[in-house]
Amino acid sequence: MPSRFERSQSYVDLATFNVGNACCGINILRVQEINKLTEVTRVPLAPDYVKGILNLRGQIITVIDVGKRLGLPSGEVDDARKQRNIIVHFENESIGLLVDNIGDVFRAENENIEKPPANAVGIQGQFFEGVFKTEQQLISILNLAEVLG
Repeated sequence: MPSRFERSQSYVDLATFNVGNACCGINILRVQEINKLTEVTRVPLAPDYVKGILNLRGQIITVIDVGKRLGLPSGEVDDARKQRNIIVHFENESIGLLVDNIGDVFRAENENIEKPPANAVGIQGQFFEGVFKTEQQLISILNLAEVLG
């Protein structure tokens, strides 16, 4: 069991989403809200995976393109309508994660979460805390410290 999961509970609820062909998940307790991407202001000299910043009810939020950060090809134009911005809490700030679409919430028992492979769905394993298998899919659990670091 990865040490980053709460040991006080025997499970973690995962909010899932897709980035390209990869199904990813994060602890739902980190999610503040999910919304459509609103107007984003580009930030000069920012890394290419930083989509920009947006004003969310008076709070400035940095928006990260998760697909670019993970080195995945951009989604199809048709997917732009489904794109969502997941606002997460990380190190005392809110950050937006731009994803291709939103999935379901899965309860993952800690004992069923496996160590991530070195290379999961073409992405370096450092970006993941673990993987959880359902009957239909493999959910790669994002390591927010690596993705946002």
